[in-house]
Order: sequence, then structure tokens, then C-alpha cells
Amino acid sequence: MTSTAAGALHRHRLPNGLRVLLAPDRRWGRAAVALHVGAGFRSERPGEEGLAHLVEHMLFEGSESVPGGALRSDVHRLGGIVNGTTHQDYTDFYQVVPESSLERALFREADRLRAPAFTSAGLATQLDVVGE
Repeated sequence: MTSTAAGALHRHRLPNGLRVLLAPDRRWGRAAVALHVGAGFRSERPGEEGLAHLVEHMLFEGSESVPGGALRSDVHRLGGIVNGTTHQDYTDFYQVVPESSLERALFREADRLRAPAFTSAGLATQLDVVGE
């Protein structure tokens, strides 16, 4: 464990290989959930440029339990923020919500990875957005 300003940094590895870092800090009444996927634009082969960015956008199109648009509206209604970015070596997704909404934030991230709702219409929209 590593020390942080608010306490200890806890590291765990789940049976499925997912690495989890917990950094409790109850001073602000907020919870942040960040998901880092080890694929970015440096992972793309010639002819695949923009694929990681496209997948990032598609993961905001909804999931089995959180329909398209509900992710952002749910988080914004709580006064939180939600976003994602694609970098050279990774893509990240994050939410900052009131502390009482941590469990729901974790559920939203897990659900969009477990059962994303990719549709032809969503793909067409995001191809246009990413293409710009």
C-alpha cells in the first residue's frame, strides 16, 4: 500500500485480472470512479486509425441496463461529471458523483463494459462525430 494525503492506497486484483485501486478520501463528499483500458491510438495498425476513439464514443451509447443518453443525464442530474478520453496508450472513462452515488457509478461502468448497446444508428452517428 502507498500512502496518500487522505490515507492508504489499496491495490487489489480481481479473479478476472481487473486491477482495482482504492484511495479513500472522505473530506469532499464526492466519489470518483475511473476506468483505464490499456488500448489507445498507438495500439492501432495502419487503416485502423481512430478505432480506439470510436469505441470510446460507442461506450457512451448506452448499455443493457442504462439506455443511450441515460449515463450522462443520470450523472449530471446528481451534479456530477462524466467523460472519457483516448490517449496514445490507453483510453479512460470517469465519473465524479456525490459519495452516496458511488455504488451506482460502479454499476454504470461495469454495465457498459459487460453489455454495451451498440446499434447501427449509434455507430453511424459516432462515425460522423469521430470522423470530424
